[in-house]
Amino acid sequence: MTRSLLEVNQAFADMIEAAKASVVRVDAGGRGVGTGIIWHSDATRSEVVTNAHVVAGVTRRNSGGLRIVTADNRRFAAQLLAGDPQLDLALLGLAVGGLPTARIGDSARLRVGELVFAIGNPWGQTGVVTSGVISGLGSMAIRGTRRIAPYIRSDVLLAPGNSGGPLLNAAGAVIGVNAMIFGGDLSVAIPSHVVAEWIADNDRL
Repeated sequence: MTRSLLEVNQAFADMIEAAKASVVRVDAGGRGVGTGIIWHSDATRSEVVTNAHVVAGVTRRNSGGLRIVTADNRRFAAQLLAGDPQLDLALLGLAVGGLPTARIGDSARLRVGELVFAIGNPWGQTGVVTSGVISGLGSMAIRGTRRIAPYIRSDVLLAPGNSGGPLLNAAGAVIGVNAMIFGGDLSVAIPSHVVAEWIADNDRL
């Protein structure tokens, strides 16, 4: 039996509520505020993915003032483990375990027209959700380099503070990391499979 529209709406709301647990606010100690995703957490350590431009000015030797605020308003000091300004990714480490991690989806199998959601912290607000559809898939040259960056383009509404947050599919799995800096006024995300490969190459925990 087909579910009613009300049931579908409730299912999406439940999915978003569950996904928010793994979304954090990244405070770069006066340098900027953005969003991050708890990508991994074990008994003693956790990793958060965000955009490199969110933590611009932070170095591995000088991560002082870098803080993570969880969805339940806990605050933890963080350290920059790895960063790639060209790809606009940063990996942060926390000396705390047992945090709720994001469910990672398969971005290699996405199709134009799929429903997507973004969660972030724009303009100082917390846990703001916007939705849209995937409007394009492809790759673009990174300015000033010979590198090519795959991207997901969507019509979700992003604003300053959304950077580094998750792009979710309709099942609540992360299929991209939002990175407005790539597309100017376009909503562009780095595919999750690209992020996973980058972390595998740069994991410092």
